[in-house]
Amino acid sequence: MKILAKNIKHLRGLKGFSQEGLAEELSVTRSRISSYEENRSSPTIEFLIAFSDYFRIPIDILVKKDLTKAQDVSFIEVGDKRVLFPITVDSDNENLIEVVSVKASAGYLLGYDDPEFIEQLEKIKLPFLPTGKHRAFPIKGDSMLPMKDGSYVVAEFVEDIKNIKSGDSYIVITKNDGLTYKRVYNQIEENESFLLKPDNPSYQPYEVPVSEILELWRFTCSINTQEYEEHELKLSSIIQMFNGLGVELEALKKSLI
Repeated sequence: MKILAKNIKHLRGLKGFSQEGLAEELSVTRSRISSYEENRSSPTIEFLIAFSDYFRIPIDILVKKDLTKAQDVSFIEVGDKRVLFPITVDSDNENLIEVVSVKASAGYLLGYDDPEFIEQLEKIKLPFLPTGKHRAFPIKGDSMLPMKDGSYVVAEFVEDIKNIKSGDSYIVITKNDGLTYKRVYNQIEENESFLLKPDNPSYQPYEVPVSEILELWRFTCSINTQEYEEHELKLSSIIQMFNGLGVELEALKKSLI
């Protein structure tokens, strides 16, 4: 359990906690944190679940993978795969998601793995989202009608691209084309590629090799801006729309409970 001990200590440091501070967050004693970090005892299942939930990292990764090379809390490298987790919170300890503006999307291909670039993005709270790392992206063009140019998609990060569901829509980040939104079909077993298909029949589907894929984000929800004029679509307005959507859906969810 030496890897787990190192990971507990390192992740505590990334969050800026003392052993006592982390112990208070997880409702355990400081001596327990100390014994786990020094590998003098093995964490209980209850502690592992609480620690995993707090840091938004799967237990199997905590136990099996050395995370000590990560120097920033916006993502962690696991082999050749990036595992993102929503660790940014507001004053109420609610998770925040980043909004990639139209302007920022132009540099996303260069900055998607740069913690400083991600940190500078606007952030919003959408409490109705399911568990997972989400980000909001702008849509360009009309290849995915009825969603028009200027709309926004909130999507969940896909940790393993082999597990995508064919026919679902995704934000796709590729080495050559940057950011695009398409319906994706898994062709890994056939020819190590994905088929990207627009919903607008005026556009042709095309294949992208797996090696070209940098990130995949599965569609969660969207703001379709077709009822708004172009001059209304400032980032502040988009954020207000998403926040309004969150309030409406949260109220609906509570009314159904």
